[in-house]
Amino acid sequence: MFFRQKKSGARTYLQIVENRWESGESRQRVVCTLGQLDELKASGQLDRLIASGAKWMCDYAIGAVQELDLHHLYRAMAWLGEELSKEDQEARTFSPRCVKDVIEEELFFRSRNLFSNLDLVFFDTTSIYFEGEGGETLGKRGHTKDHRPDLKQMIVGAVIDGEGRPICCELWPGNTADVKTLVPVVDRLRKRFSLGSVCVVADRGMISQDTIKELESRGLPYILGARMRAQKEVTQEVLSRAGRYKIVDTSRSSLKVKEVLVEGRRYVVCVNEDQARKDAADRQAIIAALQDKLKQGDKSLVGNKGYRKYLGTTGRNFHIDEEKVKAESRFDGKWVLRTNTSVSAGEVAQKYKQLWMVEQLFRSAKSLLSTRPVFHKYDRTIRGHVFCSFLALVVRKALQDRLEAKGYSFEWADILLDLNALTEVEVAHGPKRFLLRSQPRGTCTGVFRSVGVALPPTVRQLNYG
Repeated sequence: MFFRQKKSGARTYLQIVENRWESGESRQRVVCTLGQLDELKASGQLDRLIASGAKWMCDYAIGAVQELDLHHLYRAMAWLGEELSKEDQEARTFSPRCVKDVIEEELFFRSRNLFSNLDLVFFDTTSIYFEGEGGETLGKRGHTKDHRPDLKQMIVGAVIDGEGRPICCELWPGNTADVKTLVPVVDRLRKRFSLGSVCVVADRGMISQDTIKELESRGLPYILGARMRAQKEVTQEVLSRAGRYKIVDTSRSSLKVKEVLVEGRRYVVCVNEDQARKDAADRQAIIAALQDKLKQGDKSLVGNKGYRKYLGTTGRNFHIDEEKVKAESRFDGKWVLRTNTSVSAGEVAQKYKQLWMVEQLFRSAKSLLSTRPVFHKYDRTIRGHVFCSFLALVVRKALQDRLEAKGYSFEWADILLDLNALTEVEVAHGPKRFLLRSQPRGTCTGVFRSVGVALPPTVRQLNYG
C-alpha cells in the first residue's frame, strides 16, 4: 500500500492505495480517502500518517530496525543517488556518476569469477511517471510507455547479462529519446566494467543509421531489432527477397528464420507461425467489425488507429482498402533483425528473444516491487529510490539461481505469499514469554534450504536479562 495525492478541482486529497495482481496485470485500488491534504497538514495528522506508512519495520523481524525513523530511509536513498566528485565523472552519460554506480561496479567485479566473460548484454528502456514534479531535472514530459501523458516522467534503462543477471541501471530525463541512449550506455559500460568487445542486443526503438555507424566504428558486434514498416530497405528489399526458411527448434516453438544480405548488410527475417495465425485472426476480426461500423456511418472511424490503416476513400466516403489489408498481411508473425555478427541466423533470433528478460525485469520493478509511485523532490532521492528496486532485482536473481541449483522451480509470486505467511507470535505463560512460529507452507522450506538458512524452532523462550 502507499499514499497518493488526488486532485479534484482546487482541492487535493490524500488517499491510501494498494497494488493488486489480477489476471497477469498490476492494478490499483483506492482503499480509502483520508481527507484534504492541507487540513491534514494543519492538524499534524499528516506526520502521523506518514510514520504509519513505515509499518513494515514492525511487520518484519529485522534487527535494530526500530531505531530507524522515516527520515533515515530518505537520507539513505539520497546518499545512494548522490553525485560523485568531478574527478569521478569520466564515465557519465546523460546523468552524473553517483554512489549507486560504485555499488553496481563492486557487485559486478565481486561476482565476475562466477562466469567466464561478459560477452553479451541486453539493453532496454522504460518510463516511470511521477506523482509530483519529478526532481530538479529528471521529471520531463515525453513519449510515455505507461499511457500517462498527463504526468512528468523519467526514462530508466537496464542492462543485464546473458544469464539474466542485472548489471546496472541508468536514469535520464523523461524527454530522452530511446534512439539516443544506446551508444552512450555501451561506452559507459565498457569503461565502468573494463570490457573489451561485447555484443549488444536491443530492440527496434534503439536503431538508427547513426547508432549502427557508431557501434561499427567501435568494432562492436550487435543484434538490433529493425523497424519493419518504417525502414524502406526492410519493407522493399528484405521482406521481398525470396529464400527458404530454416526451422530453429521444433520442440520448443514454431520459429523459422532466413538470412538476407543487402549490399553487405546482414538481416535475419524471423517468423513465428503461431503468432502469424493469431495476427491473421486478429486482423480478420478488425475487418469484420469495420464492415459493421461502415454500415452505421464512417465519420467516427478516422480517429481509430486500428481501423484507419485499412481504410480508403471514395469521394467523401470511406471503404475497406483490400490492397492495404493484403500489404499488412506481409508482416504477420514476423520480425526483422539487423546484425554484424557471424553466428548463425537461428542463434541470432534466439539471442534476440532473450530480451524478454529485460521486459520481465521492468514488469517486476513496476508491479511486484512497487517502484511506483515516486513522490521525491530531488534527483538524488529519485535515483536512490529506483536503485533500491534494482538491488531487490539483483537479490531476487541470486535467490532464483540458488533455487535452480537445488532443483526448485517456484513462481516468484508464490515465494512472496508463502514467506509473508511465515509469522512469529509472542505469548506469555505465567512469568515466561515465548515466540511461537507458524508452520512453513508451500515454497518456504525450499527457499530457506537454498540460501542455507535454518528455520528458527517452532517454540523459543525469550530471556529478558
